Amino acid sequence: MPFNWDNTYARLPAPFFERVDPSPVRAPELIAVNDLLAEELGIDVERLRAEVGLDILSGNKIAEGSEPIAMAYSGHQFGGLAPQLGDGRALLLGEVIGRDKVRRDVQLKGSGPTPFSRRGDGRSALGPVLREYIVSEAMHALGVSTTRALAAVASGDQVFRDGAEPGGVFTRVARSHIRVGTFEWFALRKDHENLRVLADYVINRHYPEAMDHDEPYRALLRGVVTRQARLVAHWMQLGFIHGVMNTDNTNVSGETIDYGPCAFMDAYHPSKKFSSIDHHGRYAFNNQGSIMLWNLSRFAETLLTLLDEDTDQAVKIAESELDLFAGQHQEALRIRFTRKIGLDAGAPDDWALLQSLLKLMAEQKVDFTLAFRRLTCALDSGADEEFAGLFSCRDGISAWLKSWCERLREEDPSRTLQFMRAANPIFIPRNHRVEEAIRAGYEGDFKPFHCLNDVLKNPFEERADCSEYELPPKPEQIVQATFCGT
Repeated sequence: MPFNWDNTYARLPAPFFERVDPSPVRAPELIAVNDLLAEELGIDVERLRAEVGLDILSGNKIAEGSEPIAMAYSGHQFGGLAPQLGDGRALLLGEVIGRDKVRRDVQLKGSGPTPFSRRGDGRSALGPVLREYIVSEAMHALGVSTTRALAAVASGDQVFRDGAEPGGVFTRVARSHIRVGTFEWFALRKDHENLRVLADYVINRHYPEAMDHDEPYRALLRGVVTRQARLVAHWMQLGFIHGVMNTDNTNVSGETIDYGPCAFMDAYHPSKKFSSIDHHGRYAFNNQGSIMLWNLSRFAETLLTLLDEDTDQAVKIAESELDLFAGQHQEALRIRFTRKIGLDAGAPDDWALLQSLLKLMAEQKVDFTLAFRRLTCALDSGADEEFAGLFSCRDGISAWLKSWCERLREEDPSRTLQFMRAANPIFIPRNHRVEEAIRAGYEGDFKPFHCLNDVLKNPFEERADCSEYELPPKPEQIVQATFCGT
């Protein structure tokens, strides 16, 4: 078998999951295997690409040692409580321990119905499979903590959404698939015993330093708060909008998870949203920090019985830990964004200088990634005109450039350029490129998919042969909305 399984979640008590096998598909075809990730996980790549691997990756056969389970969880979706969600179209096949000694989950998405499917078919259309593969691997290359893509398979079957679409199966790898909603599952049922089991499991797997803390569950809450504060700041530095930040899409390991209606901004605007189901902008770009705090508050509520026997004292502990989020998130934002303009956030006016640039970009609908890319080039080669040319009104940006240049005289030029090159990617998975790859895939042509993935592997390195991938969409190419894959 390609996998050496070492399962622990499947050893937890029955309320944590339902045991269920994947449903076979008609004519699976391998689209992509992530060879480098497979090697990191100690997976036999040759066998994974062979017929036995395709059978496993499509759900047509169960690998020896795999124990497929659908994980149970609840969640707040757009602020409303859904007491029972769970894996409705996904199965945790098991866990592997990689060459780095880290335990990771291997999960199939689109593998058929489970007891949590809520009358759904449990399948995935091909488009969401290709989107998640592209975006999750791009996020990894950009240095963001994220779930990973191991494989994409065309199922050979049709799924029915707005109409008939080709189906697919996605293989996802994560440090775990435990969500805020997993804790909500037990808290809602007042299952305090299994809530403690879950918390102990998460501490052991993701926050082992908390085991030596006088208050381990408080340390767990602090660890999750810290990771999420920094994660969302990293998203925002790159112009990324998650699109559906429900509590069931908030992973306690601190990884970005569930790339549904997600997108990278083209023209910058702080209230930009893409999700077709986010009618009121709850998960818009600039709301992501406050929404993550809201999600973490729901997480803290699930831990109250573990934080202290006295409810009032437990609430005080939870509030004191949640109060850390704003400072941690703002500090991470300050560092990440000021480095986009080559500064180390040392001077008190650096944040104001950055904000004045963003204001000009929003007012004049300037492309987020390209603006910072050309600003980097301006510092590197003195090509100010290419940067200034992005702005329809030159007065404001000319004044800003003058202020910026004056500020840079206080800095080491090589250090400034180093900051900017590391903070400002050249290539991102632009929406129109992702859609182009999906449309071609629906016609059986996966060349655009593979080309895009190849470019995105090294997002900070210049490639003269791929310069068209730097550019924002033409007006007719703009993607106005993204859609959930269910």
